[in-house]
Amino acid sequence: MEFFETSNIHLYIAIFLSIINGGLLCFLSSKFLQVYQQAGYHIKGYNAWMRGTRYKYLSRLFILSLLSISCALVTNALFDVYHSEAIYSYLGLIFYFYFSFSFIMNLIKEPNKTPLVKTKRIGRTIAIMFILYAALTFCLIALSTEFFKLLRFGVITITPILVPFVVILAFWILTPFELLVNHYYISKAKRKLKKLPNLIRIGITGSYAKTTNKFILQQMLSQKYKTIASPHSFNTPLGLTRVILQQIDEDDEIFIAEMGAKRRGEIDELCKLVGPNHGLITGIGNQHLETFKTIEAISQTKFELAKSISNGYVVFNGDSKPNLELYEKYENPNKLISYGNDERGFAYCTDIEANKNGLKFKLVIDGKSVNCQTKLLGKFNLQNIALCSSLAYKLGVSLKQIKKAIKDLKPVAHRMELINGENCLIIDDSFNASVEGCDAALETLSLFTDMKKVVITPGIVEMGKYETEVNKNLGVKIAKVCDYAIIVNEVNAQALKSGLEEGGFKEENLFIVDNLEDAKKSFASLQLENCVVLFENDLPDLFV
Repeated sequence: MEFFETSNIHLYIAIFLSIINGGLLCFLSSKFLQVYQQAGYHIKGYNAWMRGTRYKYLSRLFILSLLSISCALVTNALFDVYHSEAIYSYLGLIFYFYFSFSFIMNLIKEPNKTPLVKTKRIGRTIAIMFILYAALTFCLIALSTEFFKLLRFGVITITPILVPFVVILAFWILTPFELLVNHYYISKAKRKLKKLPNLIRIGITGSYAKTTNKFILQQMLSQKYKTIASPHSFNTPLGLTRVILQQIDEDDEIFIAEMGAKRRGEIDELCKLVGPNHGLITGIGNQHLETFKTIEAISQTKFELAKSISNGYVVFNGDSKPNLELYEKYENPNKLISYGNDERGFAYCTDIEANKNGLKFKLVIDGKSVNCQTKLLGKFNLQNIALCSSLAYKLGVSLKQIKKAIKDLKPVAHRMELINGENCLIIDDSFNASVEGCDAALETLSLFTDMKKVVITPGIVEMGKYETEVNKNLGVKIAKVCDYAIIVNEVNAQALKSGLEEGGFKEENLFIVDNLEDAKKSFASLQLENCVVLFENDLPDLFV
């Protein structure tokens, strides 16, 4: 073939264009990489996002390619590329690069709740993608030059359509290598923990409030011990492995590990890594029903933590009915149960007073009591405090020290965080995504009896076949508490609207918007004074 002759300048230009296009397509792939990462590198979640967004991003890539190839064909026809020098077929690429850069700039400007985390795995994936994109581009140019001379170098304008599929292919190619890498680091983390036999390890799991309980427990235990907790939502094997290898020091006395799961066996896997001596089970709810399918499956998965502990303390949140059933079946003399406000618990709260500054209450542990004040909002936080106090007390932290820790507690960012705005109070509960958490947030909102109440929410996702029912019920609850409601995104809009209508909510006080930025604008347009606004849940990018 003439194209592959070393004296052909167009061969070298094709190689150059393939390299440039490979890099460009890697930038165009950023959204798909981000979503695949958020889906836990599972194709099912990736496909669900594609369907849930009505293939919005794929459609944009298709339009990008359609516009670009149209411009390339028109340009080539004008210059009669079929009979002329191939140099003219480069002119049509000007439009392709312009449209591509515009696409990338729009991606950069889009707000992301959870941006792409640039891990080594992502770096390796991008390298494989670049090779695939460059090779595909070169092959298409070679074929087009030989068999479709009217298009020639303009053929690269169709490559953006391949982006969603090349992303998956790159991950699949790397899967065997990634499994080996993961095994290496997890084994290394286990070896490090074996060298720290005196380190007390505590596992925290549940369907909700794991992160909140982790930070409360850390605050309490830090009154007596040098304590480290996994940061934010580092609750996967690789997340905890990273914490173990990079953050645990030889003089640390307690390690608190948050343990999350979306499938059976994942808590057991984390327990084999961490080897917990003690545990907290925050509660069982219907979060992640889409992957678990049943509440029973969720309960059994969370119970994997308790089963991994034979002699240590395991504390159950008694306010969760499925937890009570787990508590009854658990055969461990050191098991404990706590309640937010029930005297049957080893720890519980009483004499509760709620106000804008938080909660005032009496904490009772093993028959002993202490008066406490906390900045945390919501009665559900008393469940968390009682739960953590039970284990802290059993591990030797005094009532006086627990009281001090409770006073110093600060709301976890985006979890019932109270913020003073110019003309309103803001309750930022945007990281909550459970039915129980929504109920607790609305209960807290109802305490502000002398203020207008506004909720901004996309509803609750990952509910599987129950999603419509759950969000309709949420709409009914919102109608009982709120004066205004702003629904974000169409994912659960109809279900929420149906529930609001059933609850007798005023239609003129309901607004449905596309994204959080539009929600803020809608709220501002209301020009309300003396109001409190609840940001309840915020759709992860996987559903946007």
